[in-house]
Amino acid sequence: MPAETNNRDEETSPQQFVVLRRSPALALHSVVTDMCGYRETAGGHYRQVEYAPLAMPLVINFEAPFAIALGRAPNEDDRYDSFAAGLYAGPVLIDSFGHCCCLQVNFTLAGARRFFRMPLSELTDRMVPLDDVLGSEGRALREMLGNEPDWGRRFDLVEAFITCRLATAPIQGPQVAWAVEQVLRSGGQARIGAIASELDWSRRHLADRFRDATGMTPKTLARMVRFNRALELSRRGDDNWAGIAVDCGYADQAHLAREFRDFAGTTPSTLSA
Repeated sequence: MPAETNNRDEETSPQQFVVLRRSPALALHSVVTDMCGYRETAGGHYRQVEYAPLAMPLVINFEAPFAIALGRAPNEDDRYDSFAAGLYAGPVLIDSFGHCCCLQVNFTLAGARRFFRMPLSELTDRMVPLDDVLGSEGRALREMLGNEPDWGRRFDLVEAFITCRLATAPIQGPQVAWAVEQVLRSGGQARIGAIASELDWSRRHLADRFRDATGMTPKTLARMVRFNRALELSRRGDDNWAGIAVDCGYADQAHLAREFRDFAGTTPSTLSA
């Protein structure tokens, strides 16, 4: 499996799994955050937990399905093969059992809206099968990637597919793109009322446009962005929770703790540990 050292990192565990990561081509940087190849090499039960993620994944599966549930542990009825997923304001629990192999593309919010060509509210809190979001094009992509054994070629093929699909995709209006960017760049601290006033939109119209563009209301998206920033700071080794609360725009440390319970289902200190 050849590696491209300038844009791919390989993490291996001979007893568990292989992960290959690749940054997108420069032309796709505003559309795709990263791509990942994942293959399990040994039997067992593996659990991953993602906490209110802000990227929107497209998962193209080649072997056994994952078991995925929102806000709880998955069961036998929660099996998903190839799918797209929208935003979820809480923990996502993912189980696998030693036989999974997939390619995952993580889209930015703006990129997901263009690529999937549907209101992102249709993906919110859901894992939607590949056929339902990409139709026959998705089936052909899955078959093409499954028949290609080389991961480098797989990444090249999926990049080409995304580029081709974007070429004929409608572009969202600049107003809503600007509004979403204000929330993201401010770390979730931009005043929603000020954004609506700047656009001369009502709060209701702004909320409707946000649901279409992101799947969430401005307030919920802002809360998710603040939470993700606080989580990132804690994972950098910062355990000054009072300081993190101030930096991320929370009223106080108790407010931060409530948000962590909502989005992660646990306390800040437990999660960082």
